[in-house]
Amino acid sequence: MVTTDVFEKLKELQEILVQKYEIEAKVEDAPKQLTSQEELLARLKKEFISSSANYDTIKDSVLKLKLELEEAVKSRESGEKGMDNITTHREYEALEKQILEATDKENEIRKELQKEEKNLAELNEKLKNDEAMIQAQETDLEEGRKSLEQQITDYNNQLKELKAKEDSITPELDQEILFKFERIIQRNSEGIVAVKNGVCTGCHMILPAQFSNIVHEGDSILFCPYCSRILYHEDAELDDNESYFNIAGSLSDLDDDLSDEDDDEFEDEDENENRDDYYDDDSRSQDNDDDEDDEDEDDESDDDDNEDSDED
Repeated sequence: MVTTDVFEKLKELQEILVQKYEIEAKVEDAPKQLTSQEELLARLKKEFISSSANYDTIKDSVLKLKLELEEAVKSRESGEKGMDNITTHREYEALEKQILEATDKENEIRKELQKEEKNLAELNEKLKNDEAMIQAQETDLEEGRKSLEQQITDYNNQLKELKAKEDSITPELDQEILFKFERIIQRNSEGIVAVKNGVCTGCHMILPAQFSNIVHEGDSILFCPYCSRILYHEDAELDDNESYFNIAGSLSDLDDDLSDEDDDEFEDEDENENRDDYYDDDSRSQDNDDDEDDEDEDDESDDDDNEDSDED
């Protein structure tokens, strides 16, 4: 067959193209492997910047509270020292009020300061941890980039080898068929499939009988009308025909069962006919007996009539 060599070349080319498209997909998806790491690193840096700004704000608040605390302490101490020099009750009341207000403010500021200093310490610890995590993530990302570059280099080397094999086959093939063939493989991973028992093994659809016969002849390149794959004939193996024989066997058994049922029906009909014949014979014999009895009665009546005439 003229197309036998073409089919073999297409099968060989199919293996090459499948590997080629898989590697090209890996090369395209390879940078995506680092996307999650890059997104995590960007998020960590953003959080670190926000935390740093918050840290500076709290730090300024702590400094301000310390100044206010210092002023409150000075006011309280000034009032306490003035107690030694008061001469009137009014002065005493004024200083006492000053001391109380300064003391309350001092206590309030101290509580707020302790709270802010605690927040500042926690935030400082968080910043240290975030900074360490950022450094670790940057290290991992850099290693991932180097590994990815090496991986892409290996992929490109494989693609060069596959390209060389592809170029050794494609010049001998029809370019239009080759174009369709490559598009089919990109979509379905299979561009050429066998036809067994009139069925396309690519889409498992039953082909028209005349079309299947043309495929069997193998004189031309034909495409499946359902899945568009290139078709070639392949004899079905024993396993492929096994289901057919099982179906045929089951049908023959069904015929036997039906024939047995028909025989039983015929036997039943014969028995019914025999039974009807039996009853018909009985009825006919009964009718004969009745006729004989009637004849006897007629004879007796005739005799009685004769006797009566004699007496007369």
